[in-house]
Amino acid sequence: MAFVEDIVTQLRRLEPALNEALLRLQQAQDSEALHDLRVCLRRIRSLLRPLRGCPGTMRLDRAAAELGRLTTPLRDLEVLIAELTHHRLDWQANVRQSDLRARFRQLLAHPQLIDFPSRLHAWPRRFRRTAPRAAKHRLNRRLQRQQRQLRRALADAGYDRHRLRLLIKRLRYAAEAYPQYLPFSPAATACLKAAQNALGDWHDREVWCLLAEHQADLWPLLPQWQAEQRQALANADALLTALLPVLAAKTGGASRS
Repeated sequence: MAFVEDIVTQLRRLEPALNEALLRLQQAQDSEALHDLRVCLRRIRSLLRPLRGCPGTMRLDRAAAELGRLTTPLRDLEVLIAELTHHRLDWQANVRQSDLRARFRQLLAHPQLIDFPSRLHAWPRRFRRTAPRAAKHRLNRRLQRQQRQLRRALADAGYDRHRLRLLIKRLRYAAEAYPQYLPFSPAATACLKAAQNALGDWHDREVWCLLAEHQADLWPLLPQWQAEQRQALANADALLTALLPVLAAKTGGASRS
């Protein structure tokens, strides 16, 4: 079945990227290794989430989600260290760098991380054997539901911005995984990415402001972060206002092929 083989091919392409990111993570010198690992995990989940119900899929998706949760605090700390270094607050950066190295060692020894590559490698074989005939239809239905969910969230001015950022990120990666079912135009894809980035900038500064309330060595940057947070939210809201009509106009249903 072409549908099944297309999914297997995509997953097999992600395997070496995941393994390379893990290898770079072990070297502890590559500042982008953790970011690239997390991107791989998102792409894997984007393939798997709409296939929930296929045997073994939920388990692998949950394992990828757990790795995402395990690595989020480390990535947040990496981004904060880069921000402190940018502002030449070397003492603050160095203290947190020592903590980051210790956390990396714990992560690399975590059974979930150690087991995940073998689980990922084994899944396509099982998927080929057990994928139900209705999998393609269910996938399309779930992707369209995901798109409608984002549209409703964008139409709600009071919708939680943290949740909205996740919905945008999820739909953007789903469109990369399944372009035939979510046929976004280049303009719609660019709008999704811009809105995600703007909300990411706002989220980072909110996290840093909250940290600064309890970590006195961050106080020198608090006024700047607060101003940047307000500006980032204004930028994000402008992009979100533009995103809804673009999605409504530039997306369709599943391909007939």
